[in-house]
Amino acid sequence: MLEKDKRHEECHMKEKCIKYDICPMVLVQKIVSGKWKILILWYLSYNTLRFNEIKKRLPYVTQKMLTQQLRSLEEDNLILRQVYPVVPPKVEYSLTEVGKKIIPILEMMHGFGADYLEQGQAKQNNTELLQET
Repeated sequence: MLEKDKRHEECHMKEKCIKYDICPMVLVQKIVSGKWKILILWYLSYNTLRFNEIKKRLPYVTQKMLTQQLRSLEEDNLILRQVYPVVPPKVEYSLTEVGKKIIPILEMMHGFGADYLEQGQAKQNNTELLQET
């Protein structure tokens, strides 16, 4: 049996899901689901960024939505919100050690996306894909 087939089979084993009270794949989906979370993690994989720097990289996200997504990532311990006691307020976001573990997965997703685009598989242009619904 191929290694990936074995992992797929194990994920569906009742004992594994009972052990963790949730299937690991379902957990990952829950943690990174959200229209902007993967892109936020991707940008933070390169640099520590302030709120407005993230906002500039995601021009279609509203301030409210970005705040919600950042808070959720912080609650899941994927990002760190560092507040500096200065005036005007300074807040920076960076990946935690747990968050850094997702970087190889993000790189693989980026590679898949690039290959997918090269093969002409994308049906929509990038603007339509990024606009908030």
